[in-house]
Amino acid sequence: MDSGVPPTPPQQYAVAGRIPLAVVVVDGDGLVSHWSTGARRLFGPTREEAVGRPAVDLLPVTGALAPEGEYDSYDGYGGLGPGLDASLNGLTSYPAAGRARLAEPGRARVDVLWWAYPMVGPGEERLLVLAADAAQFVGEDQRVERIAPGFALHTEFPGSDELARRLPEILPSMSVQESTRIVSQVLDLGYPVLEFSHHDRVPVTPDWGVPRRAERKARQQAAEAAAAAGRAVDTADLEQDLEYAAVRERLEFLNEVSGRIGSSLDLARTIQEVSAAVVPRFTDVAGTYLREQVIAGEGFPDGPPDATTMWHRVALEHVDEPGRWDDVVPVGESMPFPEHTPFFQCMTTGDPVLVPRISEQMGTAIASQFEKRDIRPLISGRSMLVVPLKARNVVLGFMILLRHPERALFNDMDRVTGAELAARAGLVLDNARMYTYQENVAETLQDSMLPQVTPRMAGCDTATRYLPGTLLGRVGGDWFDSIKLPGSRTALVVGDVMGHGLNSAAMMGQLRTAVQTMAALDLPPEQLLRNLDDLAQRLGEHYLATCLYAVYDPIGNELQMANAGHVPPVIVRAADGRSELLDLPTGAPIGVGGVPFRCVRVPVAPGDRLVMCTDGLVEVRGEDIGVGLATLCESAAHPAASMDDACDTIIRSLNTRGGRKDDVALLMARLNGIDPEDVAVWELSREPREAARARRLVRGQLRSWGLAELTETVELLVSEVVTNAVRHASGRSAELRLVRAGSLLCEVADEDHNLPAMLDARPADELGRGLRVVSSLAREWGTSRTTEGKTVWFELALP
Repeated sequence: MDSGVPPTPPQQYAVAGRIPLAVVVVDGDGLVSHWSTGARRLFGPTREEAVGRPAVDLLPVTGALAPEGEYDSYDGYGGLGPGLDASLNGLTSYPAAGRARLAEPGRARVDVLWWAYPMVGPGEERLLVLAADAAQFVGEDQRVERIAPGFALHTEFPGSDELARRLPEILPSMSVQESTRIVSQVLDLGYPVLEFSHHDRVPVTPDWGVPRRAERKARQQAAEAAAAAGRAVDTADLEQDLEYAAVRERLEFLNEVSGRIGSSLDLARTIQEVSAAVVPRFTDVAGTYLREQVIAGEGFPDGPPDATTMWHRVALEHVDEPGRWDDVVPVGESMPFPEHTPFFQCMTTGDPVLVPRISEQMGTAIASQFEKRDIRPLISGRSMLVVPLKARNVVLGFMILLRHPERALFNDMDRVTGAELAARAGLVLDNARMYTYQENVAETLQDSMLPQVTPRMAGCDTATRYLPGTLLGRVGGDWFDSIKLPGSRTALVVGDVMGHGLNSAAMMGQLRTAVQTMAALDLPPEQLLRNLDDLAQRLGEHYLATCLYAVYDPIGNELQMANAGHVPPVIVRAADGRSELLDLPTGAPIGVGGVPFRCVRVPVAPGDRLVMCTDGLVEVRGEDIGVGLATLCESAAHPAASMDDACDTIIRSLNTRGGRKDDVALLMARLNGIDPEDVAVWELSREPREAARARRLVRGQLRSWGLAELTETVELLVSEVVTNAVRHASGRSAELRLVRAGSLLCEVADEDHNLPAMLDARPADELGRGLRVVSSLAREWGTSRTTEGKTVWFELALP
């Protein structure tokens, strides 16, 4: 070893983020091609003495390859493989690590930890060796086994790009994006990076007693005083210390910024955090621009940006007097950037753009983009740095950073720091963007699956509320529905798929569609739940849901209800305002299988209110559900001016309790009933003359109801529907029903299960136009099967 080894510095223990490393690069001939300052401090020879010499003469290897007595390699690092000599001589093609002991005359024994990374690339270099004093790793709760180097490089060399691409192979736990960012930083700054434990990766710089700002100033003053006194000053060491201190401060700043941004997945808040983190410590003005797709919460922007891309100014942070920037460059403005601007260069190349000083000419060119606003006083003479906000190699936006003329100009180190800052901010913004996008997708899916419930149906008014859960990914599987049934009846449904997320929402959509389909068949409530249970079992073993299905008959003033493991409904009696939970057989959830369902008939009176909800409204973790049900009963009985007000009262009463995480579906129906005087029913035979009789009957009924102006239209439609039943239906008779309730409803029921279909009648055809006439003149019409046959109905608006 070289006899001019500098004296061993005082022992100091490493702390997280500050570990001195030796960095050595060995070429294909086994000669040293790079020897860092850290290698000089650890092993002795200077860079000039080491470069070009065989690596085995300088590094701690085993066997006859090492000068006798100088190095002693031993297995003290968990048995990670052969000695360093195997890597130096190309005997291994995979990363290796080990521990060696240096013992030289006149120098204390030093334990060395080493790591060797074989490289494959276009350059001559074939091996990267990192080494560190093992004593540096001794500390409280800090074992050697927990520390592994990430990547270290003191200066750029041929083949470094290839090493950057291979870094994820060397360290599989590191993502491609992160490795690329770290390598870029290391190549620019020239200082190492370490990975600490299994969770935290932090950039580190050598910690050789580097002074902070005040200490640097004192040292500079001391150096100046020494020079004035004629004493020699080691200016090289002083400059090196100053460089290390500057880099360390930059990295501390980046770590501090990283801790201040990303506290929320809310896009707007994240943008504000990013802007506020750099002002005023790094810059005096920070303007943030994002692409419109990012602001809109859409998917990843398509294609690279160009001169037509619209950029939204989403934040502007500055230290100037209040209001100076607000009127000239307001937040929320959108604009493109021409090709001749540094902003266009940044957003198309994805690289930072440094303008040391904005000239008068450039200031005029930038100001030309702002109509009727002169921004030259705000930007001229200032130093500018434009940094891209990127994620997955796509530019999401950029930040314009400006410094006052009296402040130090942005330099190359600022450019690197700004690029690293933008990389971290871009990742945080992309996380917020992705969350916003996924939340929009989930909410769109949820909204598309929830029905638009008609507020007024025959003899029944309804009001609904849906509240998404408070958990991340708020979409859930709660739903409600109201379905028009034959005989002026209405089906009321509330269901709750177990679980959260898109899978639950998708299952909810399937079950809701199935309920609508089976309700159209007019199945009894217990049979509908039985069929729904069978369907859920066919869809998969994880399909579980609760469901409450009720059929309201406004003419018979009766509810038929069946329950599949759902929260019981509440009935509020109009007579005395009393509310009660309906005692229904609970049944098992949909998807359990093999459990019977029972139907219960509940008599009701006009004006009674039925309240159906999911358990998210009444159930709170750590609290008995009986408390929530009691609150539901109490709040449902509270007088309200309207159905919407009644729903809001319930939500306020129950949603103020802490701890609610689940989504909520609430359906309230006021059971108005239909007066017998508003219903007319006639039985018809299957003889052709019954069509004329049907016309006479509805004409007289409409006259008695004061609806004579509808007579002509109703006669025509009734004639078509009755004729269709007489000609094509089987069975001995049919039934004609006329109902006046918010609209005029006409139903013709027969005993034939075959549903009529609208035909495309040609000019010469005599048949096939009846349902087309009905479709043209009626507000609504339809057909549905019943247990006895089918019903064809149409509806007209009352005058």
